[in-house]
Amino acid sequence: MNVLIVTATHLEITSKKIEKKSILVTGLGMVNTAINLCRELMENDYDLVINMGIAGSFSEELKNGDVVEVVEDSFSEIGFEDSIGFSPFVDLNVKTRHVNNPKTNLRKVTAITVNTVHGNKESIQQVTRRLNPDIESMEGAAVFRVCQDFQIPCIQIRSISNKVEIRNKDNWNMDLAIKRLNIEVEKVIDDLCDLN
Repeated sequence: MNVLIVTATHLEITSKKIEKKSILVTGLGMVNTAINLCRELMENDYDLVINMGIAGSFSEELKNGDVVEVVEDSFSEIGFEDSIGFSPFVDLNVKTRHVNNPKTNLRKVTAITVNTVHGNKESIQQVTRRLNPDIESMEGAAVFRVCQDFQIPCIQIRSISNKVEIRNKDNWNMDLAIKRLNIEVEKVIDDLCDLN
């Protein structure tokens, strides 16, 4: 099975086993991810795309270092504002929500993909009321969308590095999140791809 590992930064891959696979480092954000993943999939054939990375958690049940599989991801900022607040484009047939079939034994979560990570109490409350996500990233829904268009199966695996709250880097644990992310992605590769 020809597997492509997609990640936003080199920092998120520490496993020698994963480093031996085909890897695409897209850069941060949904635009970089979409452009670079489209280019890669036009030039090479893959049987599976695994998007791995860290994420912030809205859920009190998810702690730093927990590793999850995203089964639903939304572009949370596509829409418009008026005097009442934010609304999605429901009448323009704009696809902002992507659902993916579960493929692992990891905990299943819903996510939002954002251009600006949340760190303001009011905006956190607004997006939580509107979409009630478990986690947020800056790339996930873009991977789902591109893979859907190219008809390539994909998996999104995220490890929690921080709680989504008023920005406080002292509460983050990137090292733990990245360590556990790599351990779990190795297991996913072994389980799904039978690659040892």
